[in-house]
Amino acid sequence: MDMQFLVERLETLAVNARKLPMTNNVVLDQAALLDLIDQLRVAIPEEVKQARRINQEGGRVLQNAREEADRIIAAAQEQAALLLQDSSILRDAEARSDGIEARAKQRAEETMRGADQYAADVLLRLQGDLDKTLSIVKRSLEMLEERKPAPAEA
Repeated sequence: MDMQFLVERLETLAVNARKLPMTNNVVLDQAALLDLIDQLRVAIPEEVKQARRINQEGGRVLQNAREEADRIIAAAQEQAALLLQDSSILRDAEARSDGIEARAKQRAEETMRGADQYAADVLLRLQGDLDKTLSIVKRSLEMLEERKPAPAEA
Protein backbone atom coordinates (compact mmCIF):
# COMPACT_ATOMS: atom_id res chain seq x y z
CA MET A 1 0.00 0.00 0.00
CA ASP A 2 0.98 3.57 -0.58
CA MET A 3 2.19 5.45 2.49
CA GLN A 4 0.48 8.64 1.36
CA PHE A 5 -2.86 6.85 1.07
CA LEU A 6 -2.50 5.38 4.57
CA VAL A 7 -1.62 8.77 6.06
CA GLU A 8 -4.65 10.28 4.37
CA ARG A 9 -6.85 7.52 5.87
CA LEU A 10 -5.37 8.28 9.30
CA GLU A 11 -6.19 11.95 8.81
CA THR A 12 -9.76 11.11 7.72
CA LEU A 13 -10.14 8.89 10.76
CA ALA A 14 -9.10 11.76 13.05
CA VAL A 15 -11.24 14.37 11.25
CA ASN A 16 -14.35 12.16 11.29
CA ALA A 17 -13.88 11.06 14.90
CA ARG A 18 -16.38 12.08 17.58
CA LYS A 19 -15.30 15.16 19.52
CA LEU A 20 -15.42 15.34 23.28
CA PRO A 21 -17.33 18.36 24.43
CA MET A 22 -15.31 21.40 25.48
CA THR A 23 -11.96 19.83 24.46
CA ASN A 24 -9.89 19.29 21.40
CA ASN A 25 -9.91 15.56 22.11
CA VAL A 26 -11.61 13.01 19.88
CA VAL A 27 -12.75 9.44 20.33
CA LEU A 28 -11.31 7.08 17.73
CA ASP A 29 -12.40 3.59 16.78
CA GLN A 30 -9.62 1.51 18.32
CA ALA A 31 -9.95 -1.38 15.84
CA ALA A 32 -9.82 0.95 12.83
CA LEU A 33 -6.87 2.85 14.30
CA LEU A 34 -4.90 -0.36 15.07
CA ASP A 35 -5.69 -1.76 11.63
CA LEU A 36 -4.39 1.44 10.04
CA ILE A 37 -1.24 1.32 12.21
CA ASP A 38 -0.60 -2.30 11.10
CA GLN A 39 -1.02 -1.29 7.49
CA LEU A 40 1.45 1.56 8.05
CA ARG A 41 3.95 -0.87 9.57
CA VAL A 42 3.63 -3.13 6.56
CA ALA A 43 3.93 -0.20 4.17
CA ILE A 44 6.80 1.55 5.95
CA PRO A 45 9.41 -1.21 5.55
CA GLU A 46 9.00 -1.26 1.76
CA GLU A 47 9.38 2.51 1.57
CA VAL A 48 12.29 2.41 3.98
CA LYS A 49 13.88 -0.45 2.00
CA GLN A 50 13.56 1.59 -1.18
CA ALA A 51 15.06 4.61 0.55
CA ARG A 52 17.93 2.49 1.90
CA ARG A 53 18.53 0.97 -1.54
CA ILE A 54 18.51 4.41 -3.10
CA ASN A 55 20.85 5.69 -0.39
CA GLN A 56 23.18 2.70 -0.78
CA GLU A 57 23.08 3.02 -4.56
CA GLY A 58 23.95 6.71 -4.22
CA GLY A 59 26.80 5.82 -1.89
CA ARG A 60 28.06 3.17 -4.30
CA VAL A 61 27.81 5.57 -7.24
CA LEU A 62 29.65 8.21 -5.23
CA GLN A 63 32.36 5.69 -4.25
CA ASN A 64 32.73 4.61 -7.89
CA ALA A 65 32.98 8.24 -8.93
CA ARG A 66 35.68 8.86 -6.33
CA GLU A 67 37.60 5.78 -7.45
CA GLU A 68 37.32 6.85 -11.08
CA ALA A 69 38.46 10.35 -10.15
CA ASP A 70 41.43 8.86 -8.29
CA ARG A 71 42.29 6.73 -11.33
CA ILE A 72 42.04 9.75 -13.62
CA ILE A 73 44.23 11.82 -11.29
CA ALA A 74 46.79 9.01 -11.04
CA ALA A 75 46.83 8.64 -14.84
CA ALA A 76 47.22 12.40 -15.26
CA GLN A 77 50.07 12.47 -12.76
CA GLU A 78 51.74 9.57 -14.54
CA GLN A 79 51.30 11.31 -17.89
CA ALA A 80 52.71 14.52 -16.42
CA ALA A 81 55.71 12.59 -15.07
CA LEU A 82 56.29 11.04 -18.50
CA LEU A 83 56.05 14.44 -20.16
CA LEU A 84 58.53 15.86 -17.67
CA GLN A 85 60.80 12.90 -18.28
CA ASP A 86 60.45 13.35 -22.05
CA SER A 87 61.21 17.03 -21.57
CA SER A 88 64.26 16.14 -19.52
CA ILE A 89 65.42 13.68 -22.18
CA LEU A 90 64.88 16.34 -24.82
CA ARG A 91 66.90 18.89 -22.82
CA ASP A 92 69.70 16.34 -22.37
CA ALA A 93 69.64 15.53 -26.08
CA GLU A 94 69.74 19.23 -26.97
CA ALA A 95 72.66 19.78 -24.59
CA ARG A 96 74.53 16.86 -26.12
CA SER A 97 73.71 18.12 -29.59
CA ASP A 98 75.02 21.57 -28.69
CA GLY A 99 78.22 20.00 -27.34
CA ILE A 100 78.71 17.89 -30.45
CA GLU A 101 78.06 20.89 -32.68
CA ALA A 102 80.54 23.02 -30.74
CA ARG A 103 83.22 20.31 -30.97
CA ALA A 104 82.53 19.88 -34.69
CA LYS A 105 82.90 23.63 -35.27
CA GLN A 106 86.12 23.66 -33.25
CA ARG A 107 87.52 20.73 -35.26
CA ALA A 108 86.44 22.37 -38.53
CA GLU A 109 88.21 25.59 -37.52
CA GLU A 110 91.32 23.64 -36.53
CA THR A 111 91.21 21.77 -39.85
CA MET A 112 90.80 25.05 -41.77
CA ARG A 113 93.73 26.60 -39.88
CA GLY A 114 95.81 23.50 -40.62
CA ALA A 115 94.81 23.57 -44.29
CA ASP A 116 95.59 27.30 -44.51
CA GLN A 117 98.97 26.75 -42.87
CA TYR A 118 99.74 23.86 -45.22
CA ALA A 119 98.73 25.94 -48.25
CA ALA A 120 100.86 28.86 -47.02
CA ASP A 121 103.84 26.52 -46.51
CA VAL A 122 103.42 25.03 -50.00
CA LEU A 123 103.09 28.48 -51.56
CA LEU A 124 106.16 29.74 -49.70
CA ARG A 125 108.20 26.75 -50.92
CA LEU A 126 106.85 27.32 -54.43
CA GLN A 127 107.76 31.02 -54.17
CA GLY A 128 111.23 30.04 -53.04
CA ASP A 129 111.56 27.58 -55.91
CA LEU A 130 110.25 30.19 -58.34
CA ASP A 131 112.70 32.77 -56.95
CA LYS A 132 115.54 30.32 -57.48
CA THR A 133 114.30 29.46 -60.96
CA LEU A 134 113.92 33.15 -61.80
CA SER A 135 117.38 33.81 -60.47
CA ILE A 136 118.72 30.99 -62.65
CA VAL A 137 116.84 32.35 -65.67
CA LYS A 138 118.22 35.85 -65.05
CA ARG A 139 121.79 34.55 -64.72
CA SER A 140 121.36 32.45 -67.84
CA LEU A 141 120.12 35.50 -69.76
CA GLU A 142 123.01 37.53 -68.46
CA MET A 143 125.45 34.84 -69.57
CA LEU A 144 123.84 34.76 -72.97
CA GLU A 145 124.03 38.51 -73.14
CA GLU A 146 127.75 38.40 -72.25
CA ARG A 147 128.42 35.90 -75.03
CA LYS A 148 126.92 38.04 -77.69
CA PRO A 149 129.53 39.56 -79.96
CA ALA A 150 130.02 43.21 -79.58
CA PRO A 151 128.42 45.16 -82.34
CA ALA A 152 130.82 46.31 -84.94
CA GLU A 153 131.71 49.92 -85.02
CA ALA A 154 131.19 51.62 -88.24
